[in-house]
Amino acid sequence: MKTGIATVSISGNLEEKIEAIAAAGFTGIEIFEQDFIADIRSPAAVGQRIRECGLEVMLFQPFRDFEGLPKALRAKAFERAERKFDVMQELGCELMLICSSVHPEALGGIDRAAADFAAFGELAAKRGLRVGYEALAWGRHVNDHRDAWEIVRRADHPNVGLILDSFHTLGRGIDPETIRRIPGDKIFFVQLADAPLIDMDLLYWSRHFRNMPGEGDLAVTDFMRAVMATGYAGPVSLEIFNDQFRGGSPETIARDGYRSLISLMDEVRRQEPEAGVQDLPALPAPVPVRDTAFIEFAAQGEGLEKLEGLLSSLGFHRTGRHVSKAVTLWQQGDIRFVLNAETTGHAANAWNVRGTTICDIGLSVSSAADTVTRAEALGAKPFSQPLGPGEMPIPAIRGLGGSVMHFIDEGALSDVWDVEFLPEGEAAAEAGLMRVDHIAQTMSYDEMLSWSLFWTTLFDMEKAPMVDVVDPDGLIRSRAIAAPGGEVRITLNGAETHKTLAGSFLAEGLGATIQHVALATEDIFATAEALKAKGFEALPLSPNYFDDLAARFDLAPEMLEKMRSASILYDADEQGEFFQLYSKPFAGQMFFEIVERRGGYAGYGAPNAPFRIAALKRLQPPKGMPAIQKT
Repeated sequence: MKTGIATVSISGNLEEKIEAIAAAGFTGIEIFEQDFIADIRSPAAVGQRIRECGLEVMLFQPFRDFEGLPKALRAKAFERAERKFDVMQELGCELMLICSSVHPEALGGIDRAAADFAAFGELAAKRGLRVGYEALAWGRHVNDHRDAWEIVRRADHPNVGLILDSFHTLGRGIDPETIRRIPGDKIFFVQLADAPLIDMDLLYWSRHFRNMPGEGDLAVTDFMRAVMATGYAGPVSLEIFNDQFRGGSPETIARDGYRSLISLMDEVRRQEPEAGVQDLPALPAPVPVRDTAFIEFAAQGEGLEKLEGLLSSLGFHRTGRHVSKAVTLWQQGDIRFVLNAETTGHAANAWNVRGTTICDIGLSVSSAADTVTRAEALGAKPFSQPLGPGEMPIPAIRGLGGSVMHFIDEGALSDVWDVEFLPEGEAAAEAGLMRVDHIAQTMSYDEMLSWSLFWTTLFDMEKAPMVDVVDPDGLIRSRAIAAPGGEVRITLNGAETHKTLAGSFLAEGLGATIQHVALATEDIFATAEALKAKGFEALPLSPNYFDDLAARFDLAPEMLEKMRSASILYDADEQGEFFQLYSKPFAGQMFFEIVERRGGYAGYGAPNAPFRIAALKRLQPPKGMPAIQKT
């Protein structure tokens, strides 16, 4: 299967785009004409450079306003086409994309357009080239792939075919099943793009809000299933117009594009096996995740002592010491925290950069081997470091932002705690914390789509709609990713300014990603009492919050008073109830959350976020005074 991406999809100059596309693993490239024109090199030099990078020049685009023009304009259009054919031949590209006309003088008529394309096909054939016709969703006379196909069919020329773009079909709400009626050999090229569902002008929506398949809300998988059912065996490429991507990292965007394309075609093969997706390596299915196996902190010196004290106040106790390293294991219920004080290796590097920080996440999965196999096929890099005495080789990958993720399954890997740790410490009274409810990853807003794609393409997880969280100094965009049964939940919080709590965490933590961990209890009031007895200090809330709570919800006075005295927040929906309790910040701006879910409540207390943020900010240094993290 040939995979491609249009140069317009990523940022940078043409050379930067070529290098990023090749490094990501694509086999080909679409040359967007503006990128080529802005480059100082000749067409032959550009084509040679692309091939040196192991890429094929799959498509030259776009050629605009061709069909259905009055006589004088029609002659000029054919003249323009001849010049573009010259460029294509120097580039070493044999296929041109012609998008449906938006010219104000363009004339309608299927037969008129078909006659133009028949003549165009003759010109292309003389040069050994082909032309493909694409219906723009906002085309003046042709805005539906069915009409474009009818024009191609009537043109009846072997060098004239159809180009399909998922956005132009799905953005107009056209049933992709209609594609199944088109002969696969007359589809010359396929472009893919997703987009969030937004009610706006089609042209503006397309030019600013397209994203990678799987990042938006369009039925791109259904579209591609229909395409492959025709017998299509040509390239599958991405054409993305996105303001955010235009200012992003070319390498990151290209890797995301490759990940999205391989994941999409893998899903198409699973849902439409008879379609025969060719040359796609066999991949394990998206991996089920069972729970959070461990969370590892890098901590040394005073920061380590403070973290140990905080964990003790939360009812955790040290249950093991590593057989050969300065690493300890702390447990409560099914929760495991690993505290790594090593002075070499990944944890030490993380501590040197950020101070006390979460440096590693371990997930319990159905198959650790399958997880790494799928991750590498989607472009992730494996992670390893030298093993010390008594250590087991646990499969791992590098996530985004330098993060690391290990995988443990029910095989021999599940023995790691008995193999690598010597029992230590005496059992202590716990506080009723049972498991990790969710992990909150903080990132720049520009990184949210990358992280969302990472979780949903690798694991059997689904994304929730984006929500806005109000910070006193800006806006945070938040999206939850969760396993079907909620076994593992991740919240992605995107900051657009360093003035917000999330933004300042990123700035002061030099790119640290995990800002807080939420721990689940079955009785938050009993847990709160146990924590108080252990010296735990809850985040103090404004009294106004509880006065408002009494007005919004029909809560028993005695429950409301218990919540007020323990600083417990509350939310409810038609499915159930949600209780939250927060720690004061530690190690800069990290914190713990304790939650209880009742009934089928599946949210994260979003209405409470502004009040939690305001409470955390009250404990920060005054505005303008730099925060100094003591590690």
